[in-house]
Amino acid sequence: MDEKIEFTHRLRAAMVQAGYAVSPSVLEHEFNLRWYGQPISNQAAWGWLNSRSIPKQDKLQVLAEWLKIEPEVLRFGETVRKSVQEQRRRWEEGVGYLERETFDAFLQLPAPQRKLIREVILTFAKVHSPDSSAPADQAGD
Repeated sequence: MDEKIEFTHRLRAAMVQAGYAVSPSVLEHEFNLRWYGQPISNQAAWGWLNSRSIPKQDKLQVLAEWLKIEPEVLRFGETVRKSVQEQRRRWEEGVGYLERETFDAFLQLPAPQRKLIREVILTFAKVHSPDSSAPADQAGD
């Protein structure tokens, strides 16, 4: 699906959830009450509500604050946020003292050596991944 269409769906849903009618005039009025820059036009509000455009970050933050929704969720959706949180959780749970010590040492290496170490690690990861085509007797090594 197109990102403008998805944004429009999230904006419309947030307006309904917050108890507002989904209308360009309502959006224009409520946004301009909270925005300290140049007011948006009814056409700009219409564009946001009809998959024509996505507001810039500063305006998106005002919309999110007004509608009481996280700006990243309004802009990118709940799925993206959950994915980022899952990756962060996996990283935090999977990295202990030894790994952090290794990462610190790795970061102190010159770029050519970091590149070499990265290639070695990725090669090992590929060979030992569950979906690799390595023979069963090598998988346990």
